[in-house]
Amino acid sequence: MQSGTFHTSYAGDMALRPYWVQRLRIALVLIAVLTFPWFADRYWLNLANTIAIAAIGAIGLNILVGYTGQISIGHGGFLAVGAYTAGLLAARLDAPMWVTIPVASGFTALVGAFFGLPSVRLKGLYLAIATLAAQEIIIWLLTHGKLLGIGESLTLPQAANNLFGFPLSALGNNDFAFYWVTVGFLILTVVFVSNLFRSRTGRAFVAIRDQDIAAQVIGVDLFRYKLLAFATSSFFAGLAGALTAHYRSIISWERFTIDTSILYLAMIIIGGLGSVSGSIYGAAFMTLLPALLSNLARAISGVVPDINTYLPYIQQGAFGLAIVLFLIFEPEGIVKMWRNVKDYFRLWPFSY
Repeated sequence: MQSGTFHTSYAGDMALRPYWVQRLRIALVLIAVLTFPWFADRYWLNLANTIAIAAIGAIGLNILVGYTGQISIGHGGFLAVGAYTAGLLAARLDAPMWVTIPVASGFTALVGAFFGLPSVRLKGLYLAIATLAAQEIIIWLLTHGKLLGIGESLTLPQAANNLFGFPLSALGNNDFAFYWVTVGFLILTVVFVSNLFRSRTGRAFVAIRDQDIAAQVIGVDLFRYKLLAFATSSFFAGLAGALTAHYRSIISWERFTIDTSILYLAMIIIGGLGSVSGSIYGAAFMTLLPALLSNLARAISGVVPDINTYLPYIQQGAFGLAIVLFLIFEPEGIVKMWRNVKDYFRLWPFSY
């Protein structure tokens, strides 16, 4: 009796989901995603949209940190570049979202590549400080950029929310309409990034993460691929920022501070470094946790009247506690926990 994974063709070896169980699981997830908005109210649709946008940004950060091993604390700044680029195009030039989103994503990729230049010489904590400087520079420009037509806040016209001449308002309320946009971009992001790391470029990223000197010895151009990693990561950060701008309609630099960069780092640490699905799990966890705490505080407000006063501190403490617990008990994140569950049922009743 054969035991293990055996492929008899190159196509089978390269398939993303080679087994029928995996394909069935993907089909069930797609069915759930497509049916969810028809039964959910606006509160849950808002959470779903927030998770989808956060997942796109988290996948972008995971490309840089999890797959390429380049530490970044400037992701919030790159989100801001995408949001403000899309906002300025929509507010000043009346550009529709099918123009603002790709332009904002591409421009953010260029900004990310520029701030990625120090990665050629810096590693570890030194690179983290360099990306922190990028975060602060971007926020400073946003708060002092009146000469560039950038104010502390920006309001997008409702007419900007249309795709190829089709207004999203025709689909119903804003949350329902944007659900299809955010989830559609998330699916495209997942497919692209999953295939990226089966390509030469993706494998070069992983080789740099594992041992950059060895990667350089075998012919990997460190300068080129590190900048490409920063650009690719920033592209998806810009995409998430542009989606945020169009979804919220009002953007402010306060949404993209250093706290946002730390939040996205927490997402990929809790979800799982070097994993596309882990980025989604982490984004869902870090989005649903404050919502759960808010609902819990509302439920016990009659017993503890001052609970809402301390709610922001409770949420911050819960974030920190979650990160510490995951680092202690499961450093590989939620994706490893899910993998353990699958392995248990795949091997049951045997222990290994």
